[in-house]
Amino acid sequence: MTGVLPSQTIETMLKSGAIVPDSPVVEGQVQPASLDLRLGTVAYRVRASFLAGEGNSVAERLAEFEMHRIDLTDGAVLEKGCVYVVPLMESLVLQPDVNAVANAKSSTGRLDLLTRAITDGGTEFDRISAGYHGPLYAEICPRSFSVLVRPGMRLNQIRFRQGQSVLSDSELTAVHRETPLVDGDAVIDDGLGFSVDLRPQDGDLVGYRAKPHTGVIDLDRIGEYDPAEYWEEVRSKDGQIILDPGAFYILVSQEAVTIPPQYAAEMAPYLAMVGEFRVHYAGFFDPGFGFADAGGAGSRGVLEVRCHEAPFVLEHGQVVGRLVYEKMAELPVQLYGAGIASNYQGQGLKLSKHFKAV
Repeated sequence: MTGVLPSQTIETMLKSGAIVPDSPVVEGQVQPASLDLRLGTVAYRVRASFLAGEGNSVAERLAEFEMHRIDLTDGAVLEKGCVYVVPLMESLVLQPDVNAVANAKSSTGRLDLLTRAITDGGTEFDRISAGYHGPLYAEICPRSFSVLVRPGMRLNQIRFRQGQSVLSDSELTAVHRETPLVDGDAVIDDGLGFSVDLRPQDGDLVGYRAKPHTGVIDLDRIGEYDPAEYWEEVRSKDGQIILDPGAFYILVSQEAVTIPPQYAAEMAPYLAMVGEFRVHYAGFFDPGFGFADAGGAGSRGVLEVRCHEAPFVLEHGQVVGRLVYEKMAELPVQLYGAGIASNYQGQGLKLSKHFKAV
């Protein structure tokens, strides 16, 4: 098989020992094209973000950078602006032809909760080399909100692949002709480009900006927080907004996106040369996202945007990111949104699931 491994293959990997969990997997942990990773029982507060580097283990580097450790058993707060490393409940024994990539889950990114996977011998965040044998760790840095976490929480996810499966622009164009990937003209250049919507059909609400001084968010509390206590509304009457340096925004794509069942996609940042900002977190789009037969009929992408050194004018329709499509090794037995309680199928502008509906 060549391509992204589907849910049924991930189940086989769990049974065969290619994925080794400390405790049995829980319902919903296996997604259509990825596996949610679970926090372990301890968090290490470290002086700085780090990679293990070739020939080093994360445990060895922790001894170098650890400031103190926190027992998560009964829940603990990870403070805004600090860096933590948490051993995960899953470890890997990959075959030589299987590699993996990790990413923050959608709800994690929407809280500006920087979460990246690191491994023994690793020289990149979130990239796990083919044939890796060893533990997995999450580096966690809350950027906008302090959060309360417990063992078993799922902040990031991992996707497995065999071989080269990324679609070329010509292949992507052919797929778009057969099954439209966006509801308008497709901008295909090193992936499928998407733009920001600053002229909504109804009203002038275009996004949210994280407030600088807020309370703690318990990640187990779903639909309970008042958005007004954590977010400022961002409105525009002329199709543009000015991004403030250091501020974090939730915006939405102009395009409604579709991921057909035989493909998966990953959000990637656009070229840095287009301005002093970036779509802050890459993210996974599972097979069936926005797909009509899975209850989607096109779903817009939520954009997690952070401005850098200088204020920057963002304008309606400006291309801000791209989706890189990959072939699935085979069709997954389940699709995003199709009876698996997916939180963001058919979405528009939407905060994370922890907040009450606006």
